[in-house]
Amino acid sequence: MPLETVLPVVQLPAEDEALRAPVRAFLEKTIADRPADVRARSWLGFDAAFSRALGEQGWLGLGLPKTYGGQERGPLSRFVVVEELLSAGAPVAAHWIADRQSGPLILHYGTEAQRAFHLPRICRGESFFCIGMSEPGSGSDLASVRTQATRTATGWQLEGQKIWTTNADKAHFMIALVRTSGTTADRHAGLSQIIVDLSLPGITVKPIVDVTGDAHFCEVIFDKVQLGEDALIGQEGAGWEQVNAELAFERSGPERFYSNIVLFDLWVALLRARGPVDDATTALIGRVTADLAVLRALSIGVAAKLAAGERPMLEASLVKDMGTELEQRIPHLIADAIGNEPDLAVDPILRRTLLYATQISPSYSLRGGTREILRGIIARGLGLR
Repeated sequence: MPLETVLPVVQLPAEDEALRAPVRAFLEKTIADRPADVRARSWLGFDAAFSRALGEQGWLGLGLPKTYGGQERGPLSRFVVVEELLSAGAPVAAHWIADRQSGPLILHYGTEAQRAFHLPRICRGESFFCIGMSEPGSGSDLASVRTQATRTATGWQLEGQKIWTTNADKAHFMIALVRTSGTTADRHAGLSQIIVDLSLPGITVKPIVDVTGDAHFCEVIFDKVQLGEDALIGQEGAGWEQVNAELAFERSGPERFYSNIVLFDLWVALLRARGPVDDATTALIGRVTADLAVLRALSIGVAAKLAAGERPMLEASLVKDMGTELEQRIPHLIADAIGNEPDLAVDPILRRTLLYATQISPSYSLRGGTREILRGIIARGLGLR
C-alpha cells in the first residue's frame, strides 16, 4: 500500500505555528535552568504547578470546546505545543493523560454532567487522570481483563486490580477498562469504561520503583469500591470500541519519537562546541535527523486525520512502532559514538542523561502497546493477516 494513500503529507497551519514563539518564551522563563538529566524525564516528570501554569496560558484542552474551558483549536495546535514542551524537556506528566486522551474521550462519550465537571478542571490543569488498562497476568491482552464492576442499587461496586498504571499515586481520577458482564472468555464483549475517583475508600495504590529509581508505575487494588451510577462513561459494553478510539490519541503524538530528544540535542550541542566532527559522526547525526523528520511528518498526518474526525488506528500504530524503535536506538548510537573516542573526557551532564535514557528506553516499546500488538494491528490494517 503506497504511503500516500495511508497518510498524506500535511503542513501545519500558520495559526498553529504561531503558538510556537509564545510557548518557547514561556519555557525559557520556567525551565531553562534545569539540567538536561532532569529535563530528559519530560513526560515522566510530574510538576503540578507547571501544569497549572500551562492551563493559565490556555495551552491545555486546546481541542476542547470553549464552553468547557477549551480553545476549540484541534490536534494540530496541540501538536505544536507538545512538540515544544518535549523538545525543551518540560515536566508534562501531571496533565499529560488528561489533556491527551481522557479529555477528548469524555467529550466524545461522556454525559453532559461528566463534561461539565471534568473538562474545565482538565483545561485549568487542576485535575489529573491515569489509565487503568493492564492487569497482572494479562500482559498486552486487554480483552482478558478481570477487574469487575457489578451493578448495585446506587451504581457500581468495583473489585479487581490494575498494574503499570502511570502516576496513579498522584492522579485524581482513573478511566478504567473493566468487565461489566460476562467472563474473560467473552473477550471484547462485556467490557466498559468507568471513571474512578481515586480518593474513594477501598482503593490501595502501590508505587513500583523502576531501574532508574523513579516510581511512576503503580499497582492499584480495588476492594469493594462503591461508585455512583455516573461512573460509567459511554455505553455499557462498548468499552473495547472506546478504548481503541482512545489509543489513537495515545500512540501517535511526538512523545513516541521525542522521548530522547533532550539527550540527542545535548550531544549534538556538545559536538558543535568542540568543533568539526568526523564523517561517521556527521552521517550518524544525519540518519537520526532524517528519521525524526519522517516520523514528525507521519505524526502530523495522524493529527490531521484526528482533526477530521477519523480514527487512524493503523497510522497511529505505525508512528508508535517506528518511533519507539528510534527512541530506543538513540542512546545506544550515542554511547557507541562516545566509546569510539575513549581518550575524550565525557561531559558529566551528558553522562547522567545518557545513563537515564539507556535505563528507561526499554519501556518505550511496552507503554501504549507492545511492539507485537502494534505489528498485529498494522498487519491487519494492510490486509496481511
